[in-house]
Amino acid sequence: MTNHFFALVRETLPADPSARILIETPDGRRCTYADMLARTGAYANALTAAGVKPGDRVAAQVEKSAEIVFLYLAALRAGAVFLPLNTAYTAGEVAYFLDDAEPALFVCDPAKREALAPVAEKAGTCGVLTLDAAGHGTMAEAADAHGTDFADVARTPDDLAAILYTSGTTGRSKGAMLSHDNLASNARTLVDAWRFTPDDVLIHALPVFHTHGLFVAVNTVLASGASMLFLPKLDAGLILRLMPRASAMMGVPTFYTRLLKEAGLTEAATARMRLFTSGSAPLLPETHAAWRARTGHAILERYGMTETNMSTSNPYAGERVAGTVGFPLPDVALRVVDPDTGAAVAPEAVGMIEVKGPNVFKGYWRLPEKTAAEFRPDGFFVTGDLGKVDARGYLHIVGRGKDLIITGGFNVYPKEVEAEIDAMPGVVESAVIGLPHADFGEGVTAVVVGSDDGPDEAGVLAYLAGRLARFKCPKRVLFADDLPRNAMGKVQKNVLRETHAALYRG
Repeated sequence: MTNHFFALVRETLPADPSARILIETPDGRRCTYADMLARTGAYANALTAAGVKPGDRVAAQVEKSAEIVFLYLAALRAGAVFLPLNTAYTAGEVAYFLDDAEPALFVCDPAKREALAPVAEKAGTCGVLTLDAAGHGTMAEAADAHGTDFADVARTPDDLAAILYTSGTTGRSKGAMLSHDNLASNARTLVDAWRFTPDDVLIHALPVFHTHGLFVAVNTVLASGASMLFLPKLDAGLILRLMPRASAMMGVPTFYTRLLKEAGLTEAATARMRLFTSGSAPLLPETHAAWRARTGHAILERYGMTETNMSTSNPYAGERVAGTVGFPLPDVALRVVDPDTGAAVAPEAVGMIEVKGPNVFKGYWRLPEKTAAEFRPDGFFVTGDLGKVDARGYLHIVGRGKDLIITGGFNVYPKEVEAEIDAMPGVVESAVIGLPHADFGEGVTAVVVGSDDGPDEAGVLAYLAGRLARFKCPKRVLFADDLPRNAMGKVQKNVLRETHAALYRG
């Protein structure tokens, strides 16, 4: 028996692993596939020596570096379950994750060890090691002290490979359990769907504590034998300078809005690029159009989530329709149903999106009742996202089910209202939420980010009056300098609801 995920990595190794770059960083460091094999072997030996056993969790809250990728792969080779944590989490937040996951080992930034070691000790974590953005720390030193040969621990397709905690926009974050085959099958699918080859060079500027940066980006590169230009964070100027050396980029909408502000963004500057993907948050059709006008490239939007990896994608060869997330990926079944009855809805009708396939997670860590509640008897996962399939089969995401506004007995889908507001001259972006209202149950409320010459509240309401049914129009329009977002750029509507909860009281 092999180690299911790492067997995929081995299958796609270049003929000469020492001749192919896997990771190159802005400071000039180059790590080949041979370096990856050696370093992950050393880390796997260090993990085993630290007492990590198959099935144990290895938690890590460290800055982005090549070493954290090697630690992730080493944990899988050792049969452990990798648990990446957002670097923005406070000590109090980390305490919740360590208490819940009970990792055997916690790896943190050396600068945070003093604050986090007592938290880990209180949670019963056996060991605390450190690793910084330069690849230095006691975890790296432990790896240096061991050999690079390591016999991969056997893992079946169904064995756990990782736990990723959901963003926790409502209630406590839940640990999504992802198997070896969840990761391997999705990586293979994306290699085929997006036509990755060993000749590809991916610009990687995403964080690696999230599905998008770690599993979609890194795993797709590994499964194709490609290379990565590995940036610590979004740097639009640097990305633009790297495009002549790259062929693909995976990003979130913020990447594209920032790059559109760069005067050097032209068709010539992006001539070597063959693919730009966007996900993790909605991409405005205006951004899609502006990008195409400036570069000649149509951004490929896709749809996924922590629990499912990637489920749909606009076509690589075919029309990429702005504002949609394309079609189900091979081996993924998708349906849109009435949230109450589970019955399929007609094309163009809004309903709850449900998916089923090898990409779908095993359930929530130590929450069997929550897991059971999120799956239909026939195995479909209830995503919590509202959407519709149009007459051509493209999937449109309307919003989260929890974001649906019920006002005076009528359903209002925020995205429909946001699309109208965002189209106004002088509006940068908007978020539409429901707030407690004595007469209507919920009052439709817009929070708008405008330019200096943007509209005022009366102007927004007048603009919408002839475009939307009266019950869909906001009762109030508020203004903000920006919208609260999580690490992946998703607007945190729960924060907006909490901030303005008392707006209609009295």
